[in-house]
Amino acid sequence: DDTLGVFHTHAIAGVLGGALTGLFAQPDLSSMFLPNPSFKGAFYGHGMQFVKQLVGASFIIGWNVVVTSIILLVIRVFLPLRMPDEELLIGDDAAHGEDAYALAGQGQREKSTKNGNNFFAEARNLSPV
Repeated sequence: DDTLGVFHTHAIAGVLGGALTGLFAQPDLSSMFLPNPSFKGAFYGHGMQFVKQLVGASFIIGWNVVVTSIILLVIRVFLPLRMPDEELLIGDDAAHGEDAYALAGQGQREKSTKNGNNFFAEARNLSPV
């Protein structure tokens, strides 16, 4: 579940941008910004630049997998990464008391969950003791 759109915003756009740079890098523009004017895209006679871009993207993907896995393993020591089975049975919307996606309209919420029970409805109506 990618609620923030991180995958298509960063992964797809980053890999696509890097790969297309390896294909379309113009020698005239490259010489304006880079000290070595031999940087050219594959369509300008330097196919190795495309390979370098793909190797770079592969390294970054591998780095992200390793570092994210380490971070999740550390977090798992202190917090569970998965909801308990009881909460999964009633649904995560009911367990958290809110919807992940407000599809009912502009900022509106459904009155209840699929099983007809709002997990925190009773707790909200209680007065302090």
